[in-house]
Amino acid sequence: MVETLGEAWNLSWRIHMRCLDDGMQGLKHKRECHYRAELDMATLVTTRGRDFPIARIAERLRCPRCGCRRVCVMFKPPTNHGINAEAVPRGWYGR
Repeated sequence: MVETLGEAWNLSWRIHMRCLDDGMQGLKHKRECHYRAELDMATLVTTRGRDFPIARIAERLRCPRCGCRRVCVMFKPPTNHGINAEAVPRGWYGR
């Protein structure tokens, strides 16, 4: 089971986010955001650390378009179950 960013990075997982802003501000209604993006795993690992739990990523994100903190995070494991060669530490030979 993958629990940290480092594990997800090693297994070449991809992470997508979607803004959940529904446009409601009190009694006023504005246009819904609908922003979607794929997050850069290298940046996440660099800024949060390899041991950061993937279950907590959504609480640390904010929509870049509208600033809403309510975002949905979706994880996409690779279909080929490959290993990210850039992320494997030197000296690791399948031990």
